[in-house]
Amino acid sequence: MNRNKLSADPLSLILGVLSLIIGLVGCCCYGVTAIVPLVMAIIGLVTANKSIRDFHNNPEAYDPQSLSNVNTAKILNIIAVILNGIIFLVAFAALIFYGTIISSAVLDGIRNGNYEEDDFHYEYESDSIEDWEEDDYIIESEVDSI
Repeated sequence: MNRNKLSADPLSLILGVLSLIIGLVGCCCYGVTAIVPLVMAIIGLVTANKSIRDFHNNPEAYDPQSLSNVNTAKILNIIAVILNGIIFLVAFAALIFYGTIISSAVLDGIRNGNYEEDDFHYEYESDSIEDWEEDDYIIESEVDSI
């Protein structure tokens, strides 16, 4: 008897593996790209669950090896959802934390009236060239125009 593959047999496996790889590589980018593999893993998990439900409704029509592949894909997608969810939450928390620090520093500067002043102050010991000693130098830089 000729048995068919489940509809999510190749798709959910590919989505599970890709979402794990992209999620782990996305850790190097501070979790900014974690939303893409999270969505891929959710799609893979939904299609795997739908295919398992189809197999249980009509087990004679589908190959048992295909069910084994879909179960493996389901496990991969569950791991990818958990991993990418954690990475996304950590990146989101870091974004909120650093955003709060930066915004509070800007607001403190505005409240204290330091928003119009430069942070750099240049002080010279003497204003005239005659007061310079031989060890004092003037450094000039020329920029060539293109």
